[in-house]
Amino acid sequence: MSADCPFCGIIAGEIPGRIVHETDTVTAFLDANPLAPGHTLVVPNDHHERLDDLSEDLASDVFAALHRLTPAVEAAVDADATTVAFNNGSAAGQEVPHVHGHVIPRFEGDGGAPIHVVAGDRPDLADDDLDRIADDVRDSQ
Repeated sequence: MSADCPFCGIIAGEIPGRIVHETDTVTAFLDANPLAPGHTLVVPNDHHERLDDLSEDLASDVFAALHRLTPAVEAAVDADATTVAFNNGSAAGQEVPHVHGHVIPRFEGDGGAPIHVVAGDRPDLADDDLDRIADDVRDSQ
């Protein structure tokens, strides 16, 4: 737990939260500043800042909760779809440095955009660039 983390405070019961799912390793609660009705955050109970800080088992637990909650959130607010995403680091827009997956209900005509617009303009990459990046990703695992 981190003393100054609001998500740790919710998990510990020190900060009010609308908890919708709890296990020994994962908690989910409604976002206090939702982008849509039913916007839910899924977080590991232990404080970890980035996805690569999670063990594989804990990452599996987080994904299992996302898998279970996504259709439940859609049903609860009669959503047409959902966007499920992580902001991983401050440069990606992560505002609370505690890993959290977003389940954001989406509705026909809601004015939202696909996830492809989050990074702004798309880079112009040649095949050689793509091959080099693919090699680098494979080598970095």
